This record gives sequence, C-alpha cells and structure tokens, in this order.
Amino acid sequence: MPKRFIIAGGGTGGHIFPAIAIANALKYIVPSAEILFIGANGKMEMDKVPQAGYQIKGLDIAGFNRSALWKNITLPYKLIKSFFQVRQIFSSFKPTAVIGVGGYSTFPVLRYAQSMGIPTFIHEANSYAGKSNILLGKNATKIFVGSQGMEQFFPADKILLSGNPVRDVIENNYLTRKEALAYFQLAESKTTILVVGGSLGAASINNALLEHLDAFAKNNLQVIWQTGKTNAHQYKAAAAAHSNIWVDTFITKMEYGYAAADIVISRAGAMAVTELCVTGKAAILVPFPFAAEDHQTANAMQLVNHGAAILIKDAAAKVQLVNAVIELSNDPEKQEHMKAQIKQLALRNAAAFVANKILETVS
Repeated sequence: MPKRFIIAGGGTGGHIFPAIAIANALKYIVPSAEILFIGANGKMEMDKVPQAGYQIKGLDIAGFNRSALWKNITLPYKLIKSFFQVRQIFSSFKPTAVIGVGGYSTFPVLRYAQSMGIPTFIHEANSYAGKSNILLGKNATKIFVGSQGMEQFFPADKILLSGNPVRDVIENNYLTRKEALAYFQLAESKTTILVVGGSLGAASINNALLEHLDAFAKNNLQVIWQTGKTNAHQYKAAAAAHSNIWVDTFITKMEYGYAAADIVISRAGAMAVTELCVTGKAAILVPFPFAAEDHQTANAMQLVNHGAAILIKDAAAKVQLVNAVIELSNDPEKQEHMKAQIKQLALRNAAAFVANKILETVS
C-alpha cells in the first residue's frame, strides 16, 4: 500500500509554502506517496495548494477573533462541524501520518488523528509557539522547529531542529543580480531596496514609503515595492511618477526580488526571516505588533541579537524607517557584516530533513 499523508494548515503564505515544500520533498523521496491537504474554506490555501498540483479539502472553520469577541459566538459550532468533516475525510483517505503546519485547520485535523492513534507531526515555524501547537505537541510523534530554545513550549524529547522549509526556487536561487534587475527594468548601478509586507500588505511600512518616496531618488536608491492588496491603488498612483520605483500588489517570482535586492525591508514572520537567512540579505525588520504572543518581535530579535538585522518598531516606522534604510545604504561595511551574520543563522534543506524524519518514523 502506498504511504498516504495529510498536511493540514494554511491561512498565510508562511504556513502554505513550507507545507508545499514538505509535500514536494515527500514526493521526491517516495514518488508513490499520496498527499492530501486540508485547509480552511475561504483562505488562500484553497487556491495556492491546487496551483502547486495537490488536492485540498476545506473545513468550515475559523480562528478565535481577539479584536471582536462577539464574532466568536459561532466558533464552538464551527469546531464541532469541522471534526465531523475531518472524520469523513479520514474515513475516505485513510492517512498513514498527519502533518500540521499551523493555521485554523491544524487543530481539528491533528486532534482527530491523535485520537485515532495515527502518527502526527508538527512544524512550528515561529520562535514563539502558538497555543494550538502547544496543546497538540503533548501527543505529537515529533515536533519540527525553526529555531532553538523551543523546550519552553514542547517536550524536549520530541523536538527536532529542522529550520523552516523554503521554496526551492528561493533556497537554490541561481539568478544573477543583472538578470533580476532586468526583470524589474531597474538599473544595475543603483543600490536596490526590496520592500515586502505580506499578501495583504503592511500599513506602517507602506505609509512610511509613501511619505518619503522622493528620498530614494535623492540618495541614488531604487525600490522594488510589494504593497499587498490593501490600498494598493493609492501606493501605485503615488509611485507612478518615480522611474526608480517598481511597484505591484504581489511579486509572483520572489526569487527575482531576492536576487535583485541589496537591502530588504520586511515584516518578521517566520518564513520571511527564514528566507532572509537563506538568501543572506541585509535586513531591516518591522515586526507586526499584533501577531499572536508578539511572535514577530521574538523572530526579529533572533537576528538582531546576532547583529544580523535592524529592528524598527511598527509605531516608529513612519519617522524612522526610510532614514534607517538610507543610513544603511551608505554603510557598505555594515551591510557586509549583517550579510555574513545572517548567513550563519540559515538552516538549509529543511524540507528534505522533515520529510526524511517522517518517513523514518512511519516506515
């Protein structure tokens, strides 16, 4: 019988892309393996997973809403309904093992698998674990983590330091800076700033740029600006008069963005931080302050404490961010030091490591 794996989770690219990387690694090692994803209806995994060539089933589930507590009134009903949906999926698919990567669907899927005695594996990307993963970790078979010091959240004997799985086109990026800049129609002679804030965008980062667009040309800088969806039309309109600024809602081929960039401005989600380590970029991080348990700040501090990144608080971004990037652009020695430090923090080939350990356990 072929090995069958369910991979549960999603909600953000930081969960979805590592999940797809793990699936690809499993298929590479065991081509006969059958893989089914389970996500949350209405979330981005329902589009991104099929685009990657995998089947996905959706659950009618949502997470706990911290900003509007009254919206949680239907949460118990959705959770109960999701367990019935999970039971039906398991009855049909009969998984060998189940892998959770974070996101709304992870809890009911792994909890049901554990109740059935099916091996369960967790991948925790952040340096501050989520509450659902902490609960699930007590009965998990193995727990893969992206950073050290996770014994405070999980049983030490179950932890394996894997790093975070990165898309192959980014981890093994052979593009030259020249090729990448040509893709964005930008000049080779200028220092290039890549600005990313996630699929929805980062208001503090975007508004900081909006206030100081003229400053980039004055300092011989050019910008690759991924705005995200929110207020994208406003940012595109403002940048239209600036030939040194490439702007769009989303960078489809992010490997070109990294290859072109000298300095990166980013949020500090686990995958963003991991990709910066793997690509070895000088980074200015603006953590999202309302992430659960303020985990983005914890992620950023892992780099800052090693001299591998600069942290700008979200509330200070409008005043400090552009000045910080200009100052760093004028200090090549500091850039090189940061690049050397961040490369040392990279854990490469994480997807293959995770896949091999799972296969060893269930073989």
